[in-house]
This record gives sequence, C-alpha cells and structure tokens, in this order.
Amino acid sequence: MKLIAESSTTRTDWALVDGAEIVEHAYTTGLNPYFQSRREISHAIRLELPEVFFRRKLEHVYFYGAGCGNTEKCKVMESSLVAQFKTPVTVSSDLLGAARGLLVREPGLACILGTGSNSCLYDGNEIEKTVAPLGFILGDEGSGAYMGKRMIADMLKGLAPKELTEAFFEKNNVTPNMLLDEVYTNKLPSKRLSQYSAFLRENLENSYCYRLVYNAFMDFFTRNIISYDYAEMPLSFVGSVCVMYQPILIKAASDFGVGVKKIIPNSMPGLVAYHCEE
Repeated sequence: MKLIAESSTTRTDWALVDGAEIVEHAYTTGLNPYFQSRREISHAIRLELPEVFFRRKLEHVYFYGAGCGNTEKCKVMESSLVAQFKTPVTVSSDLLGAARGLLVREPGLACILGTGSNSCLYDGNEIEKTVAPLGFILGDEGSGAYMGKRMIADMLKGLAPKELTEAFFEKNNVTPNMLLDEVYTNKLPSKRLSQYSAFLRENLENSYCYRLVYNAFMDFFTRNIISYDYAEMPLSFVGSVCVMYQPILIKAASDFGVGVKKIIPNSMPGLVAYHCEE
C-alpha cells in the first residue's frame, strides 16, 4: 500500500492507495517547509491525519508539496514524514505533482493556479523546463495571493471603487491597520491574501473585480508562459483559482493565443494513476 500526498500552502490532500484504488482519503492543513519547522510539520500531521493512516503497513510515501523545490527544504519534509510513518519517503515539488497529476505519462505544459502559481514543460516523467515562480512578493502571477495582494493594495491606496472597499471592510470586519498587521506579521501571508481574494469571486459583476482577475491571468501568461513554445501545445491547469475563475481564464488564454487542454481542482486522481503504473 502507498500513501500519496499533495500539499499546497493552504491544504494537504492525503490518499492511501492499494493498486489503483483509494482506500482512505483525508485533508489536513497545508504543509510548507519554507514557513514551518520540522517539528511544526510533524505536529500537524500527527494531530490532523486520521489514525487509520498510521496503522496501515506502507511500502512508500510519495509527498508532493509547495516549498519542496530544493534539497534543503525536501530534507525537512522528508525527516518529518519518516518520523511519522517509519517507511521510505520520496519528497518532490508541488509542480512535479501537478504535472504528473494533470498529464500522467503524457508530455505537455502544466500549470498551477492556486494560492500560488507555477508552470513547467513536462516530458511524461520529469520536469524539463520551468520558469521561476518567485513567490507572492516577486511573482506568483495569476494566483489567489497575487490577486488578494493587488486588491488590498488598491483598496488601501484608494484605487478600488469606494463602495467595493467599504463592502470588503464590512464583510471581513477589519480595518486598514488590521489588514496591514495581518499581511506583515502573519506566518502564512500568502494563504491569508488568497483567502481575501475570494471577495473578487463574489463581486465579479463589478468591472473592477473582473478586470483584476483577467489582468492577473494575463500577467501569468506574459511573465511565465511566454518563455515556453506554447504555440505547439495547449496548457493544462490545476488548482482552486483556475477552477474558480475558469471562464475568465479561458478568455484570457484565448486573447493571449494559447489553447487550454484541461482545468482540474486537484492532482490526486492523476497521481494515483501515475504511481499505480510503477
């Protein structure tokens, strides 16, 4: 039996897999070694994951996670997982998980649009090429955090419609000072910014909100997809944001001149298919 996990900064999807069948499925909080220590990660796994996941005899754990793009951070995650499950562990980036989940063994261009964003050219097994996502401060175009950051900045600078700004503060029961404090002192600021961006979805009839989402996707294309030979193959997308704003994403892609092959909320079904072939 294998344990497969797919983690964003916001949420971790866990599946116990026997052959091609998911026998147990659970969600826990997001796990990211950039923002959490080994002890914090181990604590979250032990407290939040149902006991059945620890009682099963496992042959391997495959973990795909945000923040697992370099060797040092992978070691933090690996040591936490080995301590909990006492079995061999392979830790890979969330981007490789997205590519395998979207395309399984087929080559193509895979994209993440969730709390953060990322993209790669995938050869059917490994990543061939990627563009640095740079995180929510310097990059992450098209993501929930990117949209939330832009929306809040516009509201605090008086650039967003006044009635929309007032509605946002009333709905979330916050003040400008509270918002700044949340963004600059929160341990997971990208997660908080992404949560606030849900306000855009609730107000898409407002031209400001529609335009912000559309422009965020265009920024993703012009600052990331431009670096690939995208005319030769359509894009596949995974993540909450691409599903939430699917019609706007498809419109932006068409305007940019790129095809869309697939849009799915999570990679787990494809990851199960990928690993059951091993």
